[in-house]
Amino acid sequence: MSPAPRVAVYGTQNQFLFDAIAEGGGQLVSLEKSPEALVLDHQNDAAGLAQVLERTPSIRWVQLPTAGIEAYKGALAAHPELQWTSAKGAYAEPVAEHALALTLAILRGLKERGAARSWGPSYGTSLFGLNAVVVGAGGVGLEIVRLLNGFRMNVDVVRRTDAPAAGARNTVPAAELDSLLPHADVVVVAAALTPGTRAMFGAEQFGLMTSGAAFVNIARGGLVDTDALVQALRAGRILGAGLDVTDPEPLPDGHPLWEEPRALITPHVADTLEMIQPLLAARFVSNLRRFGAGEELEGVVDAEAGY
Repeated sequence: MSPAPRVAVYGTQNQFLFDAIAEGGGQLVSLEKSPEALVLDHQNDAAGLAQVLERTPSIRWVQLPTAGIEAYKGALAAHPELQWTSAKGAYAEPVAEHALALTLAILRGLKERGAARSWGPSYGTSLFGLNAVVVGAGGVGLEIVRLLNGFRMNVDVVRRTDAPAAGARNTVPAAELDSLLPHADVVVVAAALTPGTRAMFGAEQFGLMTSGAAFVNIARGGLVDTDALVQALRAGRILGAGLDVTDPEPLPDGHPLWEEPRALITPHVADTLEMIQPLLAARFVSNLRRFGAGEELEGVVDAEAGY
């Protein structure tokens, strides 16, 4: 029987990670005790990770606590020899749920309804039978597709390649995004932020959308040209925007988006710590067992692709 993998925690020393290490068959050790694996808590010094790895050559595998890897690019570049896994896909359900909530809120006018002090006119749009474009086919994107299919929507997916995405009517590469936008009633952004996707939604893309379209971003604020979005909302070129992420983030007080009645903004709460800590623990338990058995890990990072 092989010895239990030695695992250290980087960041806040939380009990939920200690429990996950034990459940996964590992042995909790300090960084000074030659750990083989390093699991990161959500509250960690990302900037200092590369130095920690430099000082601890025994580490062979690093489990990141987030789906996005941009905060750890320096450490990834400095240590490409290590196994890196992220939480991509692990938080899909709560994030997709939030995307659906923002979509419904825009189409049903819930921001205005929530502020109303009189009965008001009758308006709103049902999701059933509408056309949706989901940008990104990772775990979150595919879960959004699954939820939208429950409303019998026609869902097209945009991803890096045209490899079919489960549940999608059509799957097209990113270069064909613009061809779908004029027909979309709902556009949900669930892509990774990479040099190639930064500001992929700008004035041209918003100009292609209809005045009744709902735009939702639960991925990364940098995927959207914020100034272009503000102008599109002011001009009524789209129905509204539901944003759980912004650029800049946090969105400063007094920013034009706060004053825009067509924008519904939540402060990056699609996956709160309370929601995702048990999901991270479950992912780490699974991966730790795989690591101990010499099997392929879940959520392997593709540093070149950016996620």
